Amino acid sequence: MPPKHLPIVLSIAGQDPSGGAGIQADIETISALGCHPTTAVTCLTVQDSQRVHELIEINPELTQKQAETVLADYPVKAIKIGLIGSATMATMLGELLKDHPGIPVVLDPVLAAGDGTELAGEKLIKEMISQVIPRATLITPNSIEARRLTGESELNSCAKALQATNCISVLITGTHEESDQVTNTLFRTDHAPDSIKWPRLPESYHGSGCTIASAAAAYLALGNPLQEAVSLAQEYTWKALATGWHPGRGQHLPNRFHGYRT
Repeated sequence: MPPKHLPIVLSIAGQDPSGGAGIQADIETISALGCHPTTAVTCLTVQDSQRVHELIEINPELTQKQAETVLADYPVKAIKIGLIGSATMATMLGELLKDHPGIPVVLDPVLAAGDGTELAGEKLIKEMISQVIPRATLITPNSIEARRLTGESELNSCAKALQATNCISVLITGTHEESDQVTNTLFRTDHAPDSIKWPRLPESYHGSGCTIASAAAAYLALGNPLQEAVSLAQEYTWKALATGWHPGRGQHLPNRFHGYRT
């Protein structure tokens, strides 16, 4: 018997032909966690597990039509935004989110690829800060992204600066910090910071940021409170990385179906 209802998540992100990150990573994660993935593509890329070779911008009107068509037809329970691709796309996304204020939004503010390739210039960052971040329920920057978005050095100060834009919650991930363990900290308005430590894994992974953000969106769509959704997303992502695999010549890929296959 087919399921009577699967919570629907809309992923708005870039396309990754390697299948490690972007829309493809979101589809895998959202599906693995028992939700139905829908998509709107923000940009095309030429990339593999080693690096992003090229980013091709898409007309924001096309992305808007994709998203609006889904939103008009389906009862979307959460929106996940990843690689935006251009400042004009960020402007459009701000207007889109303004028109759908009741849907939780998880933003993974992708600024660079895993190999360091720049994926967001200053114009895009400015529009992201003014148009998209204020309308997000949760943003999930890594520590490098948090510092670049705010100009602050201390992560607590980064979180305060991001929350000052009107963003409700900020999860700063600590993979890029120099420590024996990875510390991820959730900052919420009127709550003490909530940190969870994870054993540091020996490899580098392609699409880990996409995974944790889309997992948080899926858990929100399933009805979990924000703190619980973030905690569950971290656990899911760590297991996906710990059981990851290495099909190419670059980074490892998360095993997002770790609960179903080895």
